[in-house]
Amino acid sequence: MTALTDNILLKVCSKILDEVTTTDELIPSGETSSYRSNPLGLAEFTLSRRDPEYVGRSKKVDLVEKARRRGEDILKNNNELLEIFERIRSIEGFSNIIANDTEIGSMIYAKKPGDGSAREQAASCQRVIGGLANIAKEYATKRYRSNVMNWGMLPFLLDNEPDFEVGDYIFVPNIKKHLRGDMSNIPAYILGENTKMINLSIAEMTEDEKSIVEAGSLINYNRNRVGKK
Repeated sequence: MTALTDNILLKVCSKILDEVTTTDELIPSGETSSYRSNPLGLAEFTLSRRDPEYVGRSKKVDLVEKARRRGEDILKNNNELLEIFERIRSIEGFSNIIANDTEIGSMIYAKKPGDGSAREQAASCQRVIGGLANIAKEYATKRYRSNVMNWGMLPFLLDNEPDFEVGDYIFVPNIKKHLRGDMSNIPAYILGENTKMINLSIAEMTEDEKSIVEAGSLINYNRNRVGKK
C-alpha cells in the first residue's frame, strides 16, 4: 500500500442499495475464521454473500495499480484505461494528467455500511485486494469508518442518489488538497456512458486520520514516524 497521490481514479466494483450493509455482509464470519491470519485468503470472501463478483472485479483493478507502482506503462495494451484517461484529459483543467502518477483503486458504494460488529477485517479485506475508497450516504458506526481510514481508504459521502453503475470510473482530482482544506465539497467526475460531475464530501477527520490516509495506511504512518526519529 502506497501513499495517496494528488489525483485518484476509482472503479466502481460494487453498488449496494440496501438500507444498511452489515460488517458480516462485508466479510462473513463462521467459515472464514480459519483465514484470520491470512489477509489475502480472508479477502477472497469479501461481500461473498452480497455481491459474489466483487472480489474478481477489485482484484483486476489491483493488478493495474500494482503495475503502476512497478513503473510499468499502465495504458499499454489497456484500451479501456486509455480511453478513460483520454476522457479525463478532455475535462477542462486536466489536460496534463499523467496516468502513472494517478493512484487507481476499487470502490464500494453502500447507503449505510458497517453496521454490527467492530471487526477490522470488514475494511482490511477491501484494502488488500485494491480498495481505495467507499462512497456512502452515511457510515453505520464510527468504528467501521475509523477502520476504513486506518487502512488508507477514503470515507466519501454522497448526499444524492448514486448516478453511477458497477464498471464506471470516478476521477477525483486534488484529493490531498481537499483533505487539508475544504472536505465539504469535493468535485469528482463520473466516467460512465457520459462524463458527469458530482460533489463528494468527507466528514470531519482528525489531523492524525488525515495523515494516515495520506500515508496509505496506519502501518505506513507508524513506519514513517519511526523512520523520522
